[in-house]
Formats: sequence, C-alpha cells, structure tokens
Amino acid sequence: MYVQEQIIKYIASQPEPKRSEMQELHDIILRIKPGCKLWFLDGKDETGKVVSNPNIGYGNYTMKLAAGKTREFYQIGLSANKTGISVYILGIEDKKYLSENYGKTLGKATVTGYCIRFKTLKDINPDVLEAAIAFGFGNQDTNAA
Repeated sequence: MYVQEQIIKYIASQPEPKRSEMQELHDIILRIKPGCKLWFLDGKDETGKVVSNPNIGYGNYTMKLAAGKTREFYQIGLSANKTGISVYILGIEDKKYLSENYGKTLGKATVTGYCIRFKTLKDINPDVLEAAIAFGFGNQDTNAA
C-alpha cells in the first residue's frame, strides 16, 4: 500500500472530531513544507508487536545514533493518542527549546523535548503550533547542511 493511502486510511479510522483535526493538521504541515517526503509508521516492530501509536511523518533528516551510525527518519510526526493528538518535532538538540519558546503561548498542551500533546485543536493557539512546526523543518534543514 502506498504511503499516501496508508495516511488517508489512518486519518479516516479516527473518531470525530479527532479525524477532522488530524486532517487539518496534515493539511497545515503540507502547506508549511509542500512536497516533503511522507512517511507512515504503523506502530509495529519487526515481529508485528504493537510498540507505539501509528505515526505520519513529514520531511527527511539524518538521525545520529550511537557508535557513529545514522538513520534516515522524518522531521515532523503526527499521531493520534488515547486522549488527543501528538505532534513530534525531531532533531532539536536543546530539549528545553520547545517548552521555553512555544509552551507558554501554545495553550492547553503538554510540551516535552520533542513532543507537543493536546486534547483538541480548540485548546491551543494554532499559529503557535504552526510556528513550532515551521521551526522544526527549518532547524532540520540547517542541521542537515
């Protein structure tokens, strides 16, 4: 199955209003970074065991792993969780950056080193979320150079 089909199916599988909000976020991310590489991770490991929520990924960057190894992965991730939605902004070296720069103006959200989690879009300031996503893409673009 093509990645786009998996993404459509995943978003469609969500109950409302999460379905509409996931679609809105998907559209926003694609507007911020048109033509970016799309990823879909079903949340299962090599043995088929569920190890995480499924994720839609956007963009591409090289993750640095232990022992000098690298791995291609997405820059921005989007996932439904049990209580709402998570947006992942990967590759930020300063683990306090998101919370210090976006946490206070974002609204009702939990912000960690790379994850912004909220119950519904109505709880947050979408302009601040867009700025954080745009930062994530820009941060990765400069790190990849």
